[in-house]
Amino acid sequence: MKKFDKSKLPSRYVTNSHGCEARKTMLYNIKTDLYPKGLTEDDLQKPFVGVVTAWNEAAPCNIALQRQAQPAKLGVKEAGGTPREFTTITVTDGIANGHQGMKSSLASREVIADSIELTMRGHCYDALVGIAGCDKSLPGMMMAMVRLNVPSVFMYGGSILPGRFQGKDVTIVDVFEGVGMRDAGKMTDADLTILSKAACPSAGACGGQFTANTMACVSEAMGLALPGSSGAPAPYESRDEYAFHSGRAVMNLLEKNIKPRDIVTLKALENAATIVAATGGSTNAVLHLPAIAHECGIDFDMFAVGKIFAKTPYLADMKPGGKYVAKDLYEAGGVQMILKILLDAGFIHGDCLTVTGKTMAENLVDIKFNEKQDVVYRPEKPLSKSGGVVVLKGNLAPDGAVVKVAGMKENELTFTGTARCFDSEELCFKAVEEKKYQKGDVLIIRYEGPKGGPGMREMLATTAAIYGQGMGKDVALITDGRFSGGTRGFCVGHVSPEAAEGGMIALLRDGDKIILDAIAGKIDVDLSDAEIAKRKADWKMRENDYQSGALWKYAQTVGSARFGAVTHPGAKKEKISYDKI
Repeated sequence: MKKFDKSKLPSRYVTNSHGCEARKTMLYNIKTDLYPKGLTEDDLQKPFVGVVTAWNEAAPCNIALQRQAQPAKLGVKEAGGTPREFTTITVTDGIANGHQGMKSSLASREVIADSIELTMRGHCYDALVGIAGCDKSLPGMMMAMVRLNVPSVFMYGGSILPGRFQGKDVTIVDVFEGVGMRDAGKMTDADLTILSKAACPSAGACGGQFTANTMACVSEAMGLALPGSSGAPAPYESRDEYAFHSGRAVMNLLEKNIKPRDIVTLKALENAATIVAATGGSTNAVLHLPAIAHECGIDFDMFAVGKIFAKTPYLADMKPGGKYVAKDLYEAGGVQMILKILLDAGFIHGDCLTVTGKTMAENLVDIKFNEKQDVVYRPEKPLSKSGGVVVLKGNLAPDGAVVKVAGMKENELTFTGTARCFDSEELCFKAVEEKKYQKGDVLIIRYEGPKGGPGMREMLATTAAIYGQGMGKDVALITDGRFSGGTRGFCVGHVSPEAAEGGMIALLRDGDKIILDAIAGKIDVDLSDAEIAKRKADWKMRENDYQSGALWKYAQTVGSARFGAVTHPGAKKEKISYDKI
């Protein structure tokens, strides 16, 4: 078994420095299934590896993670390390959606990253395995990995199995849309209840190409996760095998001194943006990729992501815009198959290093395209020539906005309509619920941005209700908040600058003409410069309802959605990274 030099590892401060006896006494008698007699002196002289999960009982997304941590720890131990399990929080979007709880969601990404950093720093762990299940825990863990820059392996906890309703596969988004159908008289209360009980039948994250599965694909494309590890659904025992090998892999990285910032380069981030576009992934990736880049000191903002989207073919026919769920993609050939055909067609960089210690191209050398499936299309015959997500710019959003166009037809990619302005999601949802809107309206939901919300809420409840009422193609929606990966239709989010900072979205009035063009990448309001200047002069800053507590603290530091809504200066201002202590 490999012997590691503790004198070069952070854990030396705990076990091999003056006064360490007092610190070690707290470790000797920690008895667990893996160490039934406690830790020995030999265990204390091995590298300490943090194994973090976002396990909790809040929702199906996270309940399998504790199970998966156990083989990950065994992998670490068998490869010469001493694993140290801990947990972090999760705010589950499926439960937080549609009410004030959603303000906690994006803020939880920062708490996840911060709490992992503090745990690692406080206990001087030498390496990290992270296992995440729900939306913000995936990017939060990856942000912590590159921030700390100690050898790290990420693993997705797996997607949920699809539910079945009236002979079709269903997901939680079908339930959100079912609410709108019920309100429109298109579904009975009894059927909605049956659907709601059927849609989430197992452990695992939401099954379509929503945020969790999008960021799981990103973890492989960026090289932070073992090849194939994002695919198997949460209940499958093969996930435990991936966890075991993730534990072994982190020890290999420790031996070879390969760190996350060696892996997460600009090219790797471009690969990540490519997989988002190719799979019709969540608009939330446009927040998370710049945030991960920020932790590395790399410039990769919303517009940089958008350039990759614009040249990437849309290949995977995944819900919400398409037919299939994550389990179907896994059975068809998985993320590795998509990466392989993108590599062969010249859309991704094959020379990027990964957690296997090999390059992306080396990992993919034996992957073949499965001709007997229709989930994934070849780049030569894509679902569309450009990616499933588009970044927009114009006088309504000079710092950018984003729309998911996966599943939309070409004649649906432009929209001109009349503004209907709402200063909160609740006000807009009430109007939708009461059907107090009409064809041609552009519903504006503002003061829901990172600072203004605070917390940049998702609008899934509202957009799903619109779709459920059969109006999804007849209206558009614009917000400085976010959308769920499950949102479909002409829904524009991340409008920057946000309303709370006096952005153009704050100056809109009912009746203004809004022009959206996802083909040209434009988002404009038809107003003269003089009128815009007059409205700007009349605008007054608003105070949100959160003037104390965690959300107040978040609002004080959070930045623009263009740069990932981050809350600290990032690696560019770093004097010494954790791995150098």
